[in-house]
Amino acid sequence: MTDTTAGGLDAVLAAAAAAAQLLAALRSRERAALLTAVADALDAAADELVPLAREESGLPEGRLRGELLRTTVQLRFFAGVLEDGGYLHAVIDRPQPDTPLGSRPDLRRMLVPLGPVLVFAASNFPFASSVAGADTASALAAGCPVVLKAHPGHPRLSLRTGELVARALHAAGAPEGSFGLVFGLDAGRDALTDPRIKAGAFTGSVPAGRALFDLAGARPVPIPFY
Repeated sequence: MTDTTAGGLDAVLAAAAAAAQLLAALRSRERAALLTAVADALDAAADELVPLAREESGLPEGRLRGELLRTTVQLRFFAGVLEDGGYLHAVIDRPQPDTPLGSRPDLRRMLVPLGPVLVFAASNFPFASSVAGADTASALAAGCPVVLKAHPGHPRLSLRTGELVARALHAAGAPEGSFGLVFGLDAGRDALTDPRIKAGAFTGSVPAGRALFDLAGARPVPIPFY
């Protein structure tokens, strides 16, 4: 698989940045529908995806079918979390004119989307910790566009899964740029240091995770790295 060029990466990041406010503005139930649509698309393509995963990873079919099921269960789980609404951690403090410290205004707090998230896929879980895995599901659920850096261990599976994810999101009403896929070490490093990326997520070895964490923390404005 050819590595993503600098121009190609810029296009993906620009699209993700443009989608951020639109995706964040969707209601929780609308984002839940997006995740369910992705899960449905992956379930429907199981007979195509599993042989491809087996060819590239060498893992047995039973293991891969179980992992694909785990992946779609994760997506539906996050859809359920959205419908519940508790994830917002909303706090409302009503105004009180007379307190020992004087008048207290109306104070409200809730979690809000950060913006585009860069997700690094893992090698040993080509479904559950890869293109449509838990990091992707949680970021989309939170209202954050995803830029997915594919793992070189299963490039054709990553490309096909990414096509299915992007198509399902579009058909379900997600803004263009809600999901993008890039390939190559340079693309991953450059994306992590780009100011349009607001958070990163990684599953893999400690040395690689440490190196990426350091890049995220060394930015002029450091970003969360999960």
